[in-house]
Amino acid sequence: MQLVVDTNKLYLQRQARLTATMRAMGVSAILTPDPINILYSTGSRNMTVWSLMGPSRFVLHCVDGPTILFEFNLGEHLSEGLPTLTEIRTSTGITAKKTPHFRVNNEKFADEIVEILKTVQGQSNMQLAVELVDFTFTDALRQRGVTLSEATSVFQTSRMIKQPLELDVMRYAASQVELAASSLEEAIRPGRTENEVWAEFHKGLIARNGEFVSTRLFQSGVRTFPYFQESSDAVMQAGDLVCFDTDAIGVMNYAVDFSRTFLCGETPATDTQRNIYQIALEQLEHNASNIKAGRSFEDFARLAYDVPARHRDYGYYVLAHGLGMAGEHPNVPRVDADGSFDFPGEIQENMVLCIESYIGDPETHQGVKLEDQFLVHANSVERLTTYPMCSAFLGVTAA
Repeated sequence: MQLVVDTNKLYLQRQARLTATMRAMGVSAILTPDPINILYSTGSRNMTVWSLMGPSRFVLHCVDGPTILFEFNLGEHLSEGLPTLTEIRTSTGITAKKTPHFRVNNEKFADEIVEILKTVQGQSNMQLAVELVDFTFTDALRQRGVTLSEATSVFQTSRMIKQPLELDVMRYAASQVELAASSLEEAIRPGRTENEVWAEFHKGLIARNGEFVSTRLFQSGVRTFPYFQESSDAVMQAGDLVCFDTDAIGVMNYAVDFSRTFLCGETPATDTQRNIYQIALEQLEHNASNIKAGRSFEDFARLAYDVPARHRDYGYYVLAHGLGMAGEHPNVPRVDADGSFDFPGEIQENMVLCIESYIGDPETHQGVKLEDQFLVHANSVERLTTYPMCSAFLGVTAA
């Protein structure tokens, strides 16, 4: 089944959400080179991964107009016709990572931005929220009378709550990434390297109009403990645990983030493997059951699953995190060892949250990673990722 969505309406819904957030936060204009935030606010996409390496393309969005895209040279035609854009200009490269002329270009681009702000907002309101640029550019803006604030929290707040068409795309993106994950699972067998198998996921993702994989979290055997080891040329053996985190940027640049742990080959799972898998599954399901609109992050954290002491020091660093076009706000931490908790806010309707679980065994150097993503409704919770758990570990009770 193919996704049918009015993309222009999707882009306008997101931009309207951003504009409303800016008004609520007292921000009159915002400038960003972040390729994800450019896409979020306008629907304009061009060389996303390359643009993550330094400021190259920009969007200036003013609450009362205009919205101007500063596009990479000779890429201007890619965004023609977008209803979110008032104007497309050629970008001035300002990053020291890509041009030795960055200081001169900083001055030129600052002049251009100041001229726009004077025209739109007037000399008395030279305010701008900005993010992800070198200090030489912010210095140039301040020298020209611009009062700066940070833009990151504006985008965090805006992107945290999903719009109706965003949710349609996220559901479809999840279904496509699950198909790619099945190709990876089918390729797991003794004698193959982690990288060989991990490549099957990339193939399946791109073939289904996905974008890219943002991490290399695929590991086997003793490399599953501690967590966060990256895919390598390690050869998988029969009986190995195999941990996989999708971390995929899928259809229309929407992230799909779930984790599964598999068993390599036909060798039966050991008692230790079954036990830590069951603990990880209990943690995932317990914490997912605590998702509720209106519940504070602190209450959610204090209600979290009580991980057995022998595994506690190796657990995942957050209980849950937001998801949209990437991993997003909020990142809900665990309660500190001293019982304190310092993360304000609450779970809200139309948030998408990923519940994280990792249980590691320091004696056998094995770990189990599980994760699913959930949509918060007013009075219920929808599981957006439904990829099956590995049957080799099920049917036992955690010790």
